Amino acid sequence: MNALSRAPLIHVNNVTLRGGNATTNYLANGTYRYFEGIFLKSDNRTFTGRIDVNHNMFDSRLKLNVGLLSSNNRYTTLTDGGSFSGYTYRQAVIQNPTQPITNADGTWYQQPGLFNYDNPLARIYESDGENKSLNTRYNGSLTWLPIDRLQLKALASLNQFNQTRGYAETKQHISTIRDGRNGYASRGTQAVTDRLLELTANYDHNFGAHRLSVLGGYSYQDNVYEDYFMQNWNFPTDKFTYNNIGTGNALRTGLAPIGSYKGAWNLVGFFGRLTYNYEDKYLLLASVRREASSKFVGANQPWGTFPAVSLGWRINREGFMRDVKVFDDLKLRAGYGVTGTAPDDLFLGVARLNYSGFFLVNGTWVPSLVPASNPNPYLRWEEKRETNIGLDFSLYKGRVSGSIDLYNRETNGLLYDYPVPSPPNLFGITRANVGSMRNRGVEVIVNVVPVQTKSFVWNSSVNFSTNQNRLTSLTNDLYTLTNDFFNTGYTGEPIQTYTSRVRVGQPIGNFYGFKVVDVGADGKWIYENREGQQVPYDQFAHSDEDKMILGNGLPRYYAGWNNNLRYKNFDLAVTMRGAFGYQILNFQRMYYENPGVVQYNQLRSAQEPVFGKVVLNKNVPLEYNSYYVENGDFWKIDNVTLGYNVNLPTSSKIIRNARVYVSTLNTFQFTGYKGLDPEVNRGGLAPGLDDRDKYPSVRTYTFGLNLTF
Repeated sequence: MNALSRAPLIHVNNVTLRGGNATTNYLANGTYRYFEGIFLKSDNRTFTGRIDVNHNMFDSRLKLNVGLLSSNNRYTTLTDGGSFSGYTYRQAVIQNPTQPITNADGTWYQQPGLFNYDNPLARIYESDGENKSLNTRYNGSLTWLPIDRLQLKALASLNQFNQTRGYAETKQHISTIRDGRNGYASRGTQAVTDRLLELTANYDHNFGAHRLSVLGGYSYQDNVYEDYFMQNWNFPTDKFTYNNIGTGNALRTGLAPIGSYKGAWNLVGFFGRLTYNYEDKYLLLASVRREASSKFVGANQPWGTFPAVSLGWRINREGFMRDVKVFDDLKLRAGYGVTGTAPDDLFLGVARLNYSGFFLVNGTWVPSLVPASNPNPYLRWEEKRETNIGLDFSLYKGRVSGSIDLYNRETNGLLYDYPVPSPPNLFGITRANVGSMRNRGVEVIVNVVPVQTKSFVWNSSVNFSTNQNRLTSLTNDLYTLTNDFFNTGYTGEPIQTYTSRVRVGQPIGNFYGFKVVDVGADGKWIYENREGQQVPYDQFAHSDEDKMILGNGLPRYYAGWNNNLRYKNFDLAVTMRGAFGYQILNFQRMYYENPGVVQYNQLRSAQEPVFGKVVLNKNVPLEYNSYYVENGDFWKIDNVTLGYNVNLPTSSKIIRNARVYVSTLNTFQFTGYKGLDPEVNRGGLAPGLDDRDKYPSVRTYTFGLNLTF
């Protein structure tokens, strides 16, 4: 690990220019970010430029805005199509720490006879690659006021993303030593074009204590995605890396893959919005959007209608609150809305065929054609229906403020790959809108100013949220399941089993596996079965029927506490946050805490007594069970920044303001979790998995200088 890692340097440089007058003004910004990773040959370089210009004409009745945002990114790749290889990190962890990195003659020390056991330094230095991308967005809008209170606006944007990537492995790479590739290279490109046009008309009218605003509009968006890749190996030399990929022999003999892809979709929408305000006391906002997407080609319902309404009551403006001086603002809110989500994949409503390789028939290579999907004319939008009630408040001239929100979110029509009989279907799976899920929760934010004097100000903010989810359905009138659950998540090799179960009526994120409650005098696990009985290792069936819920990977509670203090020219900001009420499957312990795996490195805890009794028996194989599922609760002092505003001489005409600061990121962590970082992936249907190959989190120290001219 010492040979693989380093103390990296990061620098960020930012320049912003502003100017103009009431008629024409502009903003220009340039930012260069250079990140070195904690591992060798891991980096990221990004230059971002932005220009924004506003111009008013004809007594401000015609307004023009044009903008350009461009980002140029480049990073070294040590895996095909990606950045740093997490598998290389795994190899550094499992290496015998007493073995050499190189042989006496300077060649890499390798043991290809051991399964998946590679020299991590050789993997880094005998491979090289680069991803380069340019992401550019052009946008502009024209706003016209033909008469008072009527505003017509046209907005258009064009976003273009282009990437080129290359990767190569030398003849000394493990892929040649173990797999006989004799040098490997790949190339690829990707291009994405996204266009948007939006036309709106907005009419405002005030009469007496009434304020009314009506907006109607039309939008059109389309997206085109293109990708190309090729691989080759068996090269005469390493000199060209990936820049002369045609010299390899694998493509000529039909062993290496080559491919391309193009996809396109569009989205059309009509929308309207009504805003009403009476005496700034009674508030109404109602909207509706009707959309159709080409992703629903072949479906009976390509259109979706999504209404929303919200009401507000500013209680502090009522007559009965006139003598209550403590409130600056007290507003009660209630809302209901529906939003729609189209599927990510294309052509799910129609039957498709795919080419699937070639077969040699009578000396001729013949392409094969196989079913890829069944027709599904009942495909429709996923719909999220949310109801919320909220309260906004401000007291003592803003010294205390905040909000409280309660919400109930019902999501219907979730897509699921449904097993179907074949025949009559040509394909064994149909993606259908069968899932329903419910989320309920509370969100609270409280801002206070505990101290406010001429020379010292302290602002503090506390936030808290909780969420409970349930999968409420996996069936509809057309599709029914034999079981009301499905398994997901994966441990990886060599354990190779699922980690989580999603069941109707239960929350997403449940770990599902064997529950161990003790260890015998022989050092073998003692399990608890479904009847609550304790079963020794040698009598335990180790079947799916013996598995049970071991915890949940989604936090039930989130909290944060942010503080900003200013004393004269000094300022201090401290950001803290935490998550509570969840579990993590510790992959590092599960794989490296078994004393029987002697060919690879182990954690020190592999030699410690299990449950404080005896060391685990060496004949017990690697296994996913409850012993490796830990509580993930944590509290982090995430960011601390100390700054000082320099007193400049009054004669200074060039530099108007100067500030220096120092900060730390990922400063302190308080947790009982035994892994590197309790902030693991919480997305998808199998949250809470602490991947053994993930890029480690780091603590960052920053020195900064801000100058205003």
